[in-house]
Amino acid sequence: MSAPFLLDWDDISSLLGQIEVHDSMKQAFIEHSKGNSEIPPVGELLFEDPPGEVHIKYGYLKGGSHYVIKIASGFPNNANEGIKPGQGMMLLFNINTGVPQAILVDEANLTDLRTGIAGAIASRTLANSDIESATIIGSGVQARYQARCLLDIMSLNNIMIWARDSKKAEALINDLSDLNITIKIHDNLEALVKESQLIVTTTSAKTPIIKSDWVQPGTHITAVGSDTPEKCELDPKILAKASIVVADSISQNKLRGEIHQALKAKCLLEENLIELGEVLEETKLGRTDPNQITVADLTGVAIQDLVIAEAVFRAKISN
Repeated sequence: MSAPFLLDWDDISSLLGQIEVHDSMKQAFIEHSKGNSEIPPVGELLFEDPPGEVHIKYGYLKGGSHYVIKIASGFPNNANEGIKPGQGMMLLFNINTGVPQAILVDEANLTDLRTGIAGAIASRTLANSDIESATIIGSGVQARYQARCLLDIMSLNNIMIWARDSKKAEALINDLSDLNITIKIHDNLEALVKESQLIVTTTSAKTPIIKSDWVQPGTHITAVGSDTPEKCELDPKILAKASIVVADSISQNKLRGEIHQALKAKCLLEENLIELGEVLEETKLGRTDPNQITVADLTGVAIQDLVIAEAVFRAKISN
C-alpha cells in the first residue's frame, strides 16, 4: 500500500491552475439537498485567550469515491507574530477501504477558496441577472476570495468595499489591483447598503452590522462570515422581510449563522427555508421577481471540502 500524498500549500497552489470545481460543487450541493450525503454536525473548539476557533468538518457523498475530514482554524492574533491566522488541513480517504490518499496541509487556503466559490455561485444564482456592481463588507482574506470568485463567473463593472479599518480596506484594493475592474472604498455603510443590490458580507461580527431598513427591494445578500453560533452580520429582521432565504445546509444553519440567529429571534420559520442545492436544481425556486429581497446564508459544508480536496488529489495523480 502506497503512502498518501503529503502536500503543503506550495504544492497545492501549483496545482490550482489545473482544477475547475464550479460544476462539481454545484452538483454536490444538489446531491446534498437530495439527501445523498452524510454530513455529521460540525466539531468545534473555541478559545478566549488568545482568541481562536477550530472547525472540524467531515462527510461524504453517497456513491462517491472518498470521504473527507477537514480541520480549519482561525487565530487572529497570529498576525502579530508573523503567522497566517488561518491554519489547517484536509484529509482525503478512499471511501471503500478507509485508506488515506492525501494529506493537504493547506493553511486553510482551500477552505477560503471553496467558500469564495460557493459565495459566487449563490450570488450569481439569486441576484438579479443585470447586476453590474457588487458590494463587499469586510477587508480580510475572504473579502479577497469573494471578489475574485465573483468576477470568475459574473460580469461586473465595479466593486464597492466597506470595512471598519480604512488601512485594511486600502490593502485589499492593492491586493486586487490586477483585476480589470473599478474598486472603491465607501465610508458610509448605511448609504452603501441602500444603493447596493448585491452585497457579500465577510466579517466575523457578533452583532449585526447591516440593519433591516437599509436593505432595499431587489437586493441579494450572500452572508459568509457567520460560521459559528454566536456570529451575526445581519439584523435578523432582514431575513424576515426577505422573499427567499437560502441555506447551504438547513440542518447546519439551524445551529449557526444568520438563519440560526433569525430563528432564535423568532423572525423566521424553518418551513420557509430552502437549500442552495434545491435552487440550483430548480431555478424557479429562486428569484422570480426583480424586486424580491433574497438572502443566502453560507456556513460552509463538508461537501465543499470534499469537492476541492478531490480536485487537488486528481490533479496530483494526473501529473
